[in-house]
Amino acid sequence: MNRPAHAGKRNLRTEGSCREHQAGDFLLQKGYHICEYNFRTRQGEIDIVATEGETLVFVEVKYRKDNRCGTPFEAVDFRKQRKISRCADYYRMINRVPPDRPCRFDVVGICGDEIRLIRNAFAYAVW
Repeated sequence: MNRPAHAGKRNLRTEGSCREHQAGDFLLQKGYHICEYNFRTRQGEIDIVATEGETLVFVEVKYRKDNRCGTPFEAVDFRKQRKISRCADYYRMINRVPPDRPCRFDVVGICGDEIRLIRNAFAYAVW
C-alpha cells in the first residue's frame, strides 16, 4: 500500500504535539501556568509559553526515543536558541509585555519515559 509523502510528517507533528502536552502536564505539576502552546511566527515557533510566578517562561520541548543520537538538550543549539529568542521578542511585543517583566528560557527534555526540566537553560541569544 502506498502512503502519501506527507504522512510521515503528519505523524511527527502528532508525536510532537503529544510530547508538548506531556511536557505541559509536567510543568503544571511543577507550578507553572500554561499560557499557550505552539506560538508561531515567520522566524519559528515556541513550543510552550508559560508563567512561573511573575516570570514569563518560553519553553522548548525536545523528545528522543533514546540517547543514541544525543540527548534532547543537545538539540537546542545556538541556532535554535537564537530562533527562540527572536520569537520571544515578537511574543513580548504583540502581547505588550512590559520590558521590566522577568523572562527566561527553559528546556524540557523527554527521553523515553524520563522527563527532565532545565530552568534558565540558556540566555537570550542575539547574534
